[in-house]
Amino acid sequence: MTARRSPLALHAVAGLLVAGSLLVTFATGVEERPVALAFGVLVAVGELARPPGGPPLREAAPLGAAGSLAYALVGAHAGHPTHHGVAQALLVLTVLCDTVVVAVLARSRTGWPFAPTLRDELRGLPGIGSAVCATGAVMALAVAVVGLWALPVFSVPLLLTQLSLRRHAAVRATYRQTIASLARATEIAGYTPAGHARRVAALSQAVGRDLGLPEPELTVLEYAALMHDIGQLSLVDPVPDGATAGLPAAQQRRIALLGGAVVRQTGADARVAAVVERQADPYPEQPPAARIVRVVNAYEEKARGRGPGGPLAALEELRLGTGREYAPEVVEALAGVLRRTGAQAGVHPPASGPGGASGRVVAGDSWAV
Repeated sequence: MTARRSPLALHAVAGLLVAGSLLVTFATGVEERPVALAFGVLVAVGELARPPGGPPLREAAPLGAAGSLAYALVGAHAGHPTHHGVAQALLVLTVLCDTVVVAVLARSRTGWPFAPTLRDELRGLPGIGSAVCATGAVMALAVAVVGLWALPVFSVPLLLTQLSLRRHAAVRATYRQTIASLARATEIAGYTPAGHARRVAALSQAVGRDLGLPEPELTVLEYAALMHDIGQLSLVDPVPDGATAGLPAAQQRRIALLGGAVVRQTGADARVAAVVERQADPYPEQPPAARIVRVVNAYEEKARGRGPGGPLAALEELRLGTGREYAPEVVEALAGVLRRTGAQAGVHPPASGPGGASGRVVAGDSWAV
């Protein structure tokens, strides 16, 4: 309930702030309209250049952010003092901040825990955040000296950055679609049930987020989870229902090594292949991503076909196996994710396609199988 009320409260505060700024601006009139219009156009261009399908929480409109910051800081225009008040400057800032707040509040839609999400955002702040602050400050100083002609000059670097982000987002989306298509090969060949890889990838990412994995490691985790069963294509006799969790340890390792070899031949990141290869190793020797894939894959296999009580029974089996086969911290993180989504009780969250704003399979997939 608190998670639902917080977004409403923040939206209410933001709405009141915008409404108050509008009232003051309408009452006093717009000061220095050419300056306000120029900065408004700059912010609008920055928002229009926002990369589609980019990360839902990362600042994806640096030009708009820098323009709004510059307008708030500018104290002179071509040597003449400016007179726009705090309310008028605040109005430009809050229009942009509303989009940022909506993005941050994606937690209320995805169920991502607050602390790991905030930590991931802080990791990305020194890069694009420092560039936005520096460009905004330089813009304000340049406008004070030479006037509005400084805006297009100092906007070019950030605009080119945004265009690069758009191209990167498109390439990343294409690469992910290729990985997802490769992962479906085991389903098409009849080695694994339909949707198994997608469900494991979605749930693995949710568990990884709970454990505080940074964004690059979450991407590696997603790709490895999608292709964790690809080694089964090398088997002459398919494993019944594709369920590898119940196989002898030696056979699990053989399939994992075969899968890693296949992943390396696809040209995927070597870290992805390493996770696939090590998913059957003893858990104290595994990297975090391999521990997560192992636990989530075992949960999905054990819960499959058991009816409403399957998720609880599968989770109990995993808990009994902690200390021998499964990492205890991963099992508890999995339990927390299932508890938040209602999957332990056999409640199916509404299904969605691969996506969310990041183009990634997120919390909309059905995890209670």
